[in-house]
Amino acid sequence: MTMKCAITGKKPSGGNKYARRGKAKYLGGVGQKVTGKTKRRFIPNLQRVKIEVDGKVQTVRVSVKAIRGGLVKRPVKRKPFQMPTM
Repeated sequence: MTMKCAITGKKPSGGNKYARRGKAKYLGGVGQKVTGKTKRRFIPNLQRVKIEVDGKVQTVRVSVKAIRGGLVKRPVKRKPFQMPTM
C-alpha cells in the first residue's frame, strides 16, 4: 500500500531540517546562524479505516484531517435498536 490518502490524495513531501546555533536577536544575541541543512520528509498522518463506498465496505488508508473533517462515511456496524411491536 502506498503512503497516500484515498480521499484527499495527501502523500509525503520533501523539505529541509535546519540545525541552528546562537542566541536570537530579540533575546539580546547577535542572531541565529544555520550550521547544517539536511533533507527530510513530511509524512501525512494516515490511518487504516473501514469506509463505505457505493454500499460496499472497504479498508483504506485515510489522513486524519479527512476523518476529522467529516469527509469519510463510516459504515454502520449493526442496525439501530428498535422497540419490539406488541
